[in-house]
Amino acid sequence: MYFRSLDDGGLKLGAFQKRSKPWQIGDQVPGDFAFDLLDPDWPYFEKPFVDHVHRLRGITRDDVVKFVNGPEAFTPDNHFIMGQPFLTEGLFVLGGWNSAGIACSPGAAKYAVEWIDNGGMTLDLSSVDIRRFMPFQNGRKYLQQRVSEVLGIHYQMAWPGRQMETSRDVRWPPLYEQHKSLNACFGETAGWERPLFYAPEDQPAEIKYSFLRQNWQDYTNEEVKACRQELALLDQSTFAKYRLHGADALITLQQLCGANIDVPIGKAIYTGMFNQRGTFETDLTVIREADNLFYIVTATGQQRKDFDWISRHLPQQGDVQLVDGTEDIAVLSVMGPRARTKLAPLCTVDLSDEAFQFGTSQTTKIAGVTVRAIRISYVGELGWELHVAAKDAIVLWNRLQPIRPIGNNAISAMRIEKGYRAMGHELSPDETPLEAGLGFAIDWDKKFIGKDALVKQRNTGVSKRLVNFVLDNRDVVLWGGEPIQWNGIEVGYTTSAGYSPTLGRSVAMGFVRPPAPLKSGGWPDGEFSIVNLGQSYRASPTLKSPYDPERKKILR
Repeated sequence: MYFRSLDDGGLKLGAFQKRSKPWQIGDQVPGDFAFDLLDPDWPYFEKPFVDHVHRLRGITRDDVVKFVNGPEAFTPDNHFIMGQPFLTEGLFVLGGWNSAGIACSPGAAKYAVEWIDNGGMTLDLSSVDIRRFMPFQNGRKYLQQRVSEVLGIHYQMAWPGRQMETSRDVRWPPLYEQHKSLNACFGETAGWERPLFYAPEDQPAEIKYSFLRQNWQDYTNEEVKACRQELALLDQSTFAKYRLHGADALITLQQLCGANIDVPIGKAIYTGMFNQRGTFETDLTVIREADNLFYIVTATGQQRKDFDWISRHLPQQGDVQLVDGTEDIAVLSVMGPRARTKLAPLCTVDLSDEAFQFGTSQTTKIAGVTVRAIRISYVGELGWELHVAAKDAIVLWNRLQPIRPIGNNAISAMRIEKGYRAMGHELSPDETPLEAGLGFAIDWDKKFIGKDALVKQRNTGVSKRLVNFVLDNRDVVLWGGEPIQWNGIEVGYTTSAGYSPTLGRSVAMGFVRPPAPLKSGGWPDGEFSIVNLGQSYRASPTLKSPYDPERKKILR
């Protein structure tokens, strides 16, 4: 609720209701509508008004001399909209202010001008980038349901991992019903319903929000244990997936990627794509399927952004085509110490380490369906991603039973334990690969976008560096965004954090800015701590992975 005294002695009252009322305007906003008001709507404002009366005894509706009821623009995720729309030239959008236009517009205008002048963002504006939205998020029904919730969350508690409640069940992975039957609790990313964790049959599959330990932690601990000690099944079907083909496909990727893509057929390459400043536009995996055919796998939330970025850099007169196959391909990953033992009898190819090395891909048959197996891992264990036609996903799922499925909360916990970077957390248009400790994924002997800036930084040193942290205290729960202190001085924030079921305490990653540029990969002597709920807790830093730093598990 909102109270404000006026110069004439009156009061201004207002409220952000828990559920707002969508404006029913038909097909479009009237062409002559500009800062106009709507009729008073006392029935809808009755509840907030009663709450005001409860706090301001003596006022009645008769005391109201003016009822201001006007429309305001809200977006599906409560962040404003900025940038060039997907695959569109000559148009730059800046709007959807979510009732924060006065506060945001000066800075937004400054960086919009820089974006237009430089042909790209000059700092990380991913949270407001218009390309984060999918086409279905522009639908009338979707928007009316979602924005009615968005307005209400302005002054609600910003719980860790909070999920939107409206406009759900609009995008299902092929095995959604299988996960639902196993009592999965779903979270939403880019519209996809993804299993976060699996609750016991006698427990509700829901999240009880808290800044402390949330109700799903024990379930996730068991899922992580299964993957680390035995075997687990990960449904990663929502990965964005493209194919780039044509005579100019290789030269295009060589220009876009920091890593060398001119590799033998079947090789899987992890690489970043950078802008002219040398900072990340994305990170992804490229598999060379043939001389002029490449399979590209990237993060769920990057589907539109990455397709747009690659498309804008295709040669206009070249022989190269980019095709989005995200919804046509499912991905089931088998991970854990027993992955080879489980999969070997099912596959028509040799899975021994000599025949199927890490970072390679082969096609095989499982249960009669064609599968592209890729030996990589996002959780730090031996395993294979199995990419299969979406229509055949159920066949593969059934053949892999009874491997225990695990949700995205477990995947995230293991990612952070392993120190794997993620776009939107450790990687963004504010960070370079050298700052993120990913210089190993760069081929300095070839040309690529951003190389000049990175060569300069390599010579002068970085001003910040990504560090892994392990808390000494076993009871504190971190969520990300916590201040990092060095000798009591704030030097950064955590970018990813969470409880580590394997280590039995919270772990985190975050960029630190030491007093002097870092060239040797170290940092000045001193004690690090992480601030949580107003208290500082000692944290042990390392540039290596907190879990299996020698990579023995993944390469076994």
